[in-house]
Amino acid sequence: MDGQLLAGKVALITGAASGIGASTAKLMAHHGARVALADVDLKGVAENAAAIAENGGQALAVEADVRDGQCVAEMVKRTVERFGRLDCCVNNAGIDGSASPLHEYTEENWRDVLEVNLTGVWLCLKHEISYMLEQGVTGSIVNTASAAGLVGLPLGVSGYVASKHGVVGLTRAAALEYVRQGIRVNAICPGAVRTPMLDDAITSGMTTEAELSSMQPIGRLAAPREVAEAAVWLCADASSFVTGQALAVDGGWTVQ
Repeated sequence: MDGQLLAGKVALITGAASGIGASTAKLMAHHGARVALADVDLKGVAENAAAIAENGGQALAVEADVRDGQCVAEMVKRTVERFGRLDCCVNNAGIDGSASPLHEYTEENWRDVLEVNLTGVWLCLKHEISYMLEQGVTGSIVNTASAAGLVGLPLGVSGYVASKHGVVGLTRAAALEYVRQGIRVNAICPGAVRTPMLDDAITSGMTTEAELSSMQPIGRLAAPREVAEAAVWLCADASSFVTGQALAVDGGWTVQ
């Protein structure tokens, strides 16, 4: 993508301390957006915000836990106070949880994964959309689901798969509820992406890089920037007729 696709826009990205979120924030800044980076890892988002500023962009680092509605509301408020508006959001924060067969999957693990991956996205939507409606701002929101939100996985991650399917359904419902108010809501569904979370899964023995690469007809893992490019396009005016979609960025995984 060339040019300033997001010039004049303000973007909020959760889970922006590393991986897809960090790459998305930096790419959005490159395309002219002023960006708020939110994460429970304040050090991580502060470092990424500083890197954006060093490259001539404007960035705000916010410590935020998407499981906490009050915290999410404050995250949106701080973004608007700093930059004056909110045009784009990428609700990206997520965890994979501990891997185990479904019958051994603990209630605590289930709750943790659903609380971050699904309730967290719902809370972000709730407060982002509330602001957009109150201020009369049209906008675009992108939720990070997963290829595991479109198909199943035999890797002992039933909570993760359920949560990501939930994100896709939530995206479609929100898109229909707010399309007439000028708010677009879409999801991206990445396949296997080289991120710290995926590295942890490989290190733990949950899976291997070779296994994940073989699932994707393209034959390799994605780089975070390849997913970020999709999020930027969905936030840009170039995708103005696109809403309610679950865009697979998965090297062909889910079309097999």
